[in-house]
Amino acid sequence: MGKGKHPDNHEEEELDVAVPPDGGWGWMVVLGSFALHVIADGIVYSFGVFYIDFLDYFKGGKGETSWVGSLVPGVTLTVGPIASALTNRYGCRVVTIAGALIASLGFILSLFAPNIYYLYFSFGIMSGLGFGLMYLPAIVSVGHYFEKKRSFATGIAVCGSGVGTFIFAPLSKVLLDEYTWRGATLIEAGIILNCVIFGVLFRPLLPTKKSKKKYDVEANGKSEKEALMRENGDGKRSSLRIPSVSITTEPSSPSSLVAFDANKILTRIKVEQNGIAQMVRSDGALHKMNGYSSSPPSSPTSNVAPVVLRSGTFRRQHSTMSSTSHLSPLARKDIFYSGSLINIPQYKSNPDLYVTSVLSIPEQVSNEDDWFIFRCLNLSPEVRDAVRQMLDFSLLKDPIFLLFVVSNFFTSIGFNMPYIYLPDRALEAGISKTDAALLVSVIGIANTIGRVVFGWMADQKWVNRLMLYSTALTICGIATALSPLSNSFEYLLVYAAVFGAFIGVYVGLTSVVLVDLLGLDKLTSAFGLLLMFQGVATLIGPPIAGWLYDATGSYDISFQLCGTVVAVSGFMLYSIPLIQKCLGRTGPPGKAVEFTVDVDSNEVEGDQSSPI
Repeated sequence: MGKGKHPDNHEEEELDVAVPPDGGWGWMVVLGSFALHVIADGIVYSFGVFYIDFLDYFKGGKGETSWVGSLVPGVTLTVGPIASALTNRYGCRVVTIAGALIASLGFILSLFAPNIYYLYFSFGIMSGLGFGLMYLPAIVSVGHYFEKKRSFATGIAVCGSGVGTFIFAPLSKVLLDEYTWRGATLIEAGIILNCVIFGVLFRPLLPTKKSKKKYDVEANGKSEKEALMRENGDGKRSSLRIPSVSITTEPSSPSSLVAFDANKILTRIKVEQNGIAQMVRSDGALHKMNGYSSSPPSSPTSNVAPVVLRSGTFRRQHSTMSSTSHLSPLARKDIFYSGSLINIPQYKSNPDLYVTSVLSIPEQVSNEDDWFIFRCLNLSPEVRDAVRQMLDFSLLKDPIFLLFVVSNFFTSIGFNMPYIYLPDRALEAGISKTDAALLVSVIGIANTIGRVVFGWMADQKWVNRLMLYSTALTICGIATALSPLSNSFEYLLVYAAVFGAFIGVYVGLTSVVLVDLLGLDKLTSAFGLLLMFQGVATLIGPPIAGWLYDATGSYDISFQLCGTVVAVSGFMLYSIPLIQKCLGRTGPPGKAVEFTVDVDSNEVEGDQSSPI
């Protein structure tokens, strides 16, 4: 995104921008991401097969042993902000390779486990950290290479999770039968090392180089003024159409805002399709027009080179970021968005300007005002920016986001439980180990189908994505709560298919629903906070279910409770439209206002326009 800078000499500087190619090497990145999901998620979600052998070998309780399986996905999700900070600093390739090495080392160290508590650290925490460092770059790298085809590319990549579960559940069973749990763990450690190769595929996307230019007001002001001005039919009045940029609100006197109340906040200015995209490149004509002059910028507060509209003054406030640096991997606000970009109003309104509108230039914070831990550890600016952005706790003041966080927390409590306990439950019901492992495979393949189907539905205009999300979670929870009605293999097979298909919504549509509720600007911060809450809930969910078994001697209460919690998590989201209405949020974020500035009479007219 270009960074306009207008001191007295009117120099214009621009940041390097990496343009997604929507193909080319991007398909190799998709391949690498798919393979990473196959291996990492396949191993994590097939832990239920290992769980049976750990119970038999270490003679621990159900709850005590389940900590090993819950620590892996729990730590994977909780370290999301840390993984994002490292990715921002070192790039997707380096972080993925480091994660693969750490996860593999954790599995190797597990071979020497004298008790179950040792596995908490080696198999659970250490391997979970490694998988966490692999998971986030696998998503971010695909988002870097694709824009128009992102929904399709991301869909292929994340489908590796279901495919991996389908493959590794029976594979783990074979390895356990042939080599015991120690030999199987060593072999899987070697398989994890292959992720180093797939991480190498995450080649950094080089930005387009743009040199600095010095703007000549005298030479170019008149021509740009003429291009920006448009006469009415009677030829007596000219008006200026201002392209889409964010607006920074500054303290001002009541007379400084033209034709508006002093307390009124200007939030958006609409781009017209036939408008002057040239203005995004330079605003020199505005400085020159009718004697309007620049005033020195105040404290920079915006991410996207905002314009402040004042009486007699048009200017673009510039960022604190150095013009010689280029944007970090997490600079795009839509980097975690997994749906079709056509769902985003800004992209639908003007695809050509969308790339610049989603680039987020972090605000520079002085060392004295920065977080205490940042000053103590002397962290790099890239790490500080990523952590600060992904841990924006002020979002919790938003009642809609807070409700969504609580819903996700409840979903995560029951999300991982069937993966761990369903094989052991089937074994207790007299089902063979092979068929018990097959139940996890069915969850995996159904999950893949569910992600594809619900992802396609979410892109349809006639589908309300929030209602789809809520309904799928509610059905998933009800199915889990009713699963104790029978322990026959056929019944559990149907339950596994229903659970796998509908739980696919939880992973596939979370970022899409977040953008629908909060807008694109808050996606990164909201996603980072959600990962933390999901991680904590995933960590405590399976042990709770295990303790209930230890207390009752049956899995019935465990599945009923976890199913009820998941159903409640979906049902509570039905109240969001009512809350939006009470808060006065009648439409999606990003409503635009189109302003017409009368150059001759200095009048401003505003009218509501369609969302951008």
